[in-house]
Amino acid sequence: MVDIARLAGVSATTVSRALAGSELVPHHKRDKIAKLASESGYVVNTTARNLRLKRTQALSVVVPLEAGQMLRDPFHYEMLGHLADEITRRGYGMLLQRATAPIKDPLEELIGSGRSDGIVVLGQSTQHLALMKVAARYRPLVCWGAHARKQSYCTVGTDNVAGARAAVEHLLQTGRRNIVFIGDTYVPEVRQRYEGYRDALAAAPSGTAGARLLPATAQTVYEAMRVYVREEPEFDAVFAANDLSAISAVRALNASGRAVPQDVAVVGFDDIPTAAHSNPALTTVRQDLRRGAELLVGLLLLRLEGEETASQVLPAELIVRESSAPRQ
Repeated sequence: MVDIARLAGVSATTVSRALAGSELVPHHKRDKIAKLASESGYVVNTTARNLRLKRTQALSVVVPLEAGQMLRDPFHYEMLGHLADEITRRGYGMLLQRATAPIKDPLEELIGSGRSDGIVVLGQSTQHLALMKVAARYRPLVCWGAHARKQSYCTVGTDNVAGARAAVEHLLQTGRRNIVFIGDTYVPEVRQRYEGYRDALAAAPSGTAGARLLPATAQTVYEAMRVYVREEPEFDAVFAANDLSAISAVRALNASGRAVPQDVAVVGFDDIPTAAHSNPALTTVRQDLRRGAELLVGLLLLRLEGEETASQVLPAELIVRESSAPRQ
């Protein structure tokens, strides 16, 4: 290690940190040191290093789910794939765990087990307060989700308000004037999307109906939409908090004799892979999950080094497809 430090013009401590993948060493310098180590035939004794540093060289990814809910959301699958790629690229292993609400006890059990060096929580679900309590005493934790004022944990997520606003403004531009929002506003991300929906309606042309909320999840939206069509038929557009809910809403509308987009336009949020292949192809708001995974892992590794990290908000992108086409 001393020889590598001399060749690289740095200290032996810097070499040790670089070979451990520390974020305290700039990326270009880590690459240079890794190349010199490879050329010199130097092999890191991972077991000895982990014992010395009291590290496992593994990161946990926790998916919060409600009781009885299965891990089958395409959003989760896509994000897990990006996280696995990024965690592996950083030289760590990945442990996957589901946590049924309330998640405070499962998180504390995981922390106490010492099986990983830090935790990525994949979504806040309805567990914002539990995350606040755990993060108050456990620093190496980051979460995909919405950032709120006075929040004690670090998040990476999409600009939900701006993304929702763009979706509703698009529906208004196509002539829709009675737009229903579908979602569970107890979830912080959904609450922000509902806020963006309301903002767009507040600036809408005269004659636009006020906010209408259909509280439902991806698991309950089909039946809820069937009932809503019978009881409140005077609507011409749906903005759903996620793509699974939007696709279920399309099925329910078709089953109720309402054609999409001729009678009712539908817009989702996420841009899961199936959105482009649904019938009709779904207009949605795209989240940059690859960049999100990079930031989640990068921020977590910085927190492992004792650094303070600010929450990051990524831009949203409206993807227009057939489900929101103007009336002919």
